[in-house]
Order: sequence, then structure tokens, then C-alpha cells
Amino acid sequence: FDNLKLHAYEVKNKNKTNKWAIVVHGYTSEGSLLSSKAKHFYDMGYNIIIPDLRGHGKSQGTYIGMGWHERLDILDLAKYIANTYKGAQIVLFGVSMGAATVMIASSLDNLPQNVKVIIEDCGYTTALEQFKYQLKKLFNMPSFPILNIANLMVKIKSGYFLNDASPIEAVKEAKVPIMFIHGDDDKFVPFYMLDELYEACSSEKQKLVIH
Repeated sequence: FDNLKLHAYEVKNKNKTNKWAIVVHGYTSEGSLLSSKAKHFYDMGYNIIIPDLRGHGKSQGTYIGMGWHERLDILDLAKYIANTYKGAQIVLFGVSMGAATVMIASSLDNLPQNVKVIIEDCGYTTALEQFKYQLKKLFNMPSFPILNIANLMVKIKSGYFLNDASPIEAVKEAKVPIMFIHGDDDKFVPFYMLDELYEACSSEKQKLVIH
């Protein structure tokens, strides 16, 4: 949508199918590193698309949108499948920042009806809250004034505030069912965010805790 050239892998299942999974990686990762999770969908009979999110892997981009800009890239991929393969059924699956991305996409009014379900694995409530948590955990520092300054700089450079990347607000308007997955010993995205997201979700939902 903003003229970047974005890269993705498309893997057709050896068994003819019109089921598709868009498998979305996390922060500072890339599509190829999520291949083991993508293979689970392949083995269940899905065709696969694995994007390199903007600023990652082989995709262009000089900044990371924490799910805000990326939601529109995932929307484009869902539209590509819907327009190219009539009657396709699509699942969106994301890990960490990828989970945030697919959750934010869940509320888009123009999300194709071909998207039948979203699975988010260890996503955060908002990018701002995630940075607050990490600032305290890693450096034992308060969020003020560091994140306030950072938030303004992000807006100037990248065109969005960190609190715009808000999965918890998006799932309140979710258009499709969502499964929420989180490990109870997660050291990066805090486990308590699972219940906050689950309770906020307005669509059909399920929750899976990995002990």
C-alpha cells in the first residue's frame, strides 16, 4: 500500500486443496524461520503463504510497525488468495508480533469473508505495553519519560504512535473467531496479557494455555 516491495513464500500442497494458511513471523525474525510451524498446516492439508514482514528478511522497509502497518500487508495477502483462488478458506496464524498483526487485522472491515479463523500465539495487548514491560524487566526503568519521547519519535519517523498498534482494541471489533495461545512461563510477552486479550475479544473465541 506504500510502494514497498514485500516478499513471501507460497507453497502449494501436493494434495489439491483450497484451504490456505498465512503464517506470520515475529519481531526481528523472518518467514523462513517459521517453516516448522508452517509445515504443521501443510501436513493438515493447507496451502501456505509465509511473508517476510516489512523490514524483515527479503522484504523492503526501514522500520518495523509492530503490527500496525503490517496488518494492511496481511490484508493484501488475504485479498490475493481470495481473488486468485475462488472459494478459498483462509486461516491467519501469527507468533508474537505476527500474532499482534493478525489480531489487528481481525477488525478490518474489508477483511475478505474467506478468512474463517485467526490463531494468535503469544501476542501482546499493545506495542506500548510490551515496551513498558520490557523496559522494566530488562533495565528496571520507568516508562516515563523514555517511552513518551520514543512514542513521539516513532510518530515522526514512521507515521504511527506505539499505542496505535493495539491488538486489544482490535479484538473488541473482531470479525472472525480467534484462538488465543500462550505459554504460562513466557519470559518475553507476559502471560497475563493472554487473559486481557481473551476477555476483550467480542467474537467466538477459544483459549489454550501451554504449561
